[in-house]
Amino acid sequence: MGVIVGVDGGNTKTDVVVASLDGEPLAYVRGPGSNSHGPSGSAGCVAVIAALVDRISFQRPAAHAAFFLCGADSPQDVAELAAEIEARAWAPAATVDNDTFALLRAGSDAGDAIAVVCGAGINCVGRARDGRIARYPGLGWETGDWGGGEQLGREALFLAVRGEDARGRSTALTELVRTHFDLPSALAVGEAVHYRRLRATRLGEIAPRVVELAAAGDAVARELVDRLAAEVALLVERALRDLDLGAADVVLGGGMLDGSGLLYELVVAALPAGARPVVADVPPVAGAALAALDAADAERAAGERLRAAFRRGLVPEDVR
Repeated sequence: MGVIVGVDGGNTKTDVVVASLDGEPLAYVRGPGSNSHGPSGSAGCVAVIAALVDRISFQRPAAHAAFFLCGADSPQDVAELAAEIEARAWAPAATVDNDTFALLRAGSDAGDAIAVVCGAGINCVGRARDGRIARYPGLGWETGDWGGGEQLGREALFLAVRGEDARGRSTALTELVRTHFDLPSALAVGEAVHYRRLRATRLGEIAPRVVELAAAGDAVARELVDRLAAEVALLVERALRDLDLGAADVVLGGGMLDGSGLLYELVVAALPAGARPVVADVPPVAGAALAALDAADAERAAGERLRAAFRRGLVPEDVR
């Protein structure tokens, strides 16, 4: 029997699943992040995936492979990644797209559905039952985006320093920033980031604590979290409008939106009318594998079998 390959590539981890065409998982491996916008580009991204695929023994070529990858944002990104993947000859045909589509497929079987991922960054995609797709660059501030853990961390540092020197309001963010990075002051953290002694991406580490401080009553942190919730709701509103939908499933996911806590509650409360919040009960890589089964014309029961395996607690071999 043939197999499919599903890949979910993110900033901090890359998951690969191989399953039979009847939906039986045969391998599940986790490796390091594979964002193609990093210094090694598309070739480096696919090299990370190849190192994981090469660990798995399966009948090659696969019937279909689906690669949903962080960094596959523009048509050029997708074309470059697709060329690198095609050269590997893992399957005669492959789906290559942004990793937000993995969350969308994992979270909802509905024809009309939207997904918002809020992890290190933030992005949104949507689909209508007639086949129309809504997608956005999601590149960051350059394309009008605000949100995700790294952006929240940057704003927290900004406000922490201003609270420290009294240009802004006093806030527990100052102590959070100082102690998390083990430096004498929030200003020292800012200087370390500016002079590249501390990678700016590490500011995302404090994002969950910012939400905790907001929940504990810190007014400055709460304003940041309120802003992030409003941004998620705006993305959903935009996708509903662009797809001309009155109602849709809205799959919320990523490290910042795990289905519980203050941020999730604020997002759900802010969603526009017609938005039905959904939290995927299987990981995004299951969505990639399901998409590969779809493309391989597998029976519906195959997808149900694969979902059931993940719901029973299928875990990856972590080789990071």
